[in-house]
Amino acid sequence: MFGPNGWTPSRIDSLEGKTYIITGANSGTGYEASRIFLSKGANVVMLNRNPDKSAEAIQKLEEEFSDAASRITFIQMDLADLESVRKASSEVLEKVPQIDALICNAAIAQVPSQKLTVDGFESQLGTNHYGHFVLCGSLFERIDESKGRIVIVASLGYKMGLRTIKFDDMNWDKNYSANSVYSQSKLAQMMFGYELQDRVKAANKSVKVFVCHPGASATSLITTSGNLLNRIVFGIMSKTPIVQSAEKGSYPEVMCATEDGLEQRALYGPTGLMEWTGPVGEGTLEPFAYDKEVLEQLWSRSEKETSFNWKV
Repeated sequence: MFGPNGWTPSRIDSLEGKTYIITGANSGTGYEASRIFLSKGANVVMLNRNPDKSAEAIQKLEEEFSDAASRITFIQMDLADLESVRKASSEVLEKVPQIDALICNAAIAQVPSQKLTVDGFESQLGTNHYGHFVLCGSLFERIDESKGRIVIVASLGYKMGLRTIKFDDMNWDKNYSANSVYSQSKLAQMMFGYELQDRVKAANKSVKVFVCHPGASATSLITTSGNLLNRIVFGIMSKTPIVQSAEKGSYPEVMCATEDGLEQRALYGPTGLMEWTGPVGEGTLEPFAYDKEVLEQLWSRSEKETSFNWKV
């Protein structure tokens, strides 16, 4: 698609005057995406939960880019709290007149035992899917006015669970499994993206929606919320060639936010060994991820659970 080396940031010209919003931008792929955008002259809005870690990340970026202070905005937001999402969305609309892309990058993974958000949702589904569902909906009109994009950062883990949505027990009150629940949360994000594509097209809106994944990247995702065994295993894996750097892991989301001519009904990410690493391009998308009946049911259920009705 982009030659033997795949997509790299060298394909990006100047992004001066453009604005990119990234959730979970104080570490990992979100931080590295911020670095790339800033290096190309763009403005970055970080939506992060932790103010202290955000301040540290911004300080590092200001040390690297002399004018970064005038091009970075931090807004506190906790995806696991829908009131926080609504408040952050209002602040974005007040401060950010143009949104060239909203990148739904933040996530939690492999939570060992069932935990609920303040809104009563299973924590991984609540954070990864419901939080972003409301955020995207709240900012959709501004993104549309900007002729911008929404980028869903998914995971190959979407294939490792039930391969559908467990509508009769979405909180997994029975038979909770960290892997299966994480898989469902990432599949839900993808399904949201593909259903949004259909709705945008039907409404003749201008927003483009892309779905990607970082492959196996050396980030804090597992070490932050996974159990001890998963942390040990991933720690060992991260020192082998089957795990790539967080910088390379950020390439798919940056590509989806900037590259022209991409097909929307696709899954972008590494195309090498097991699609964990390697040149970035269009990967394998399993058909169950865009099963129309499930897409529509999930959308309706998400609106009901979050009490948020999309205007598209």
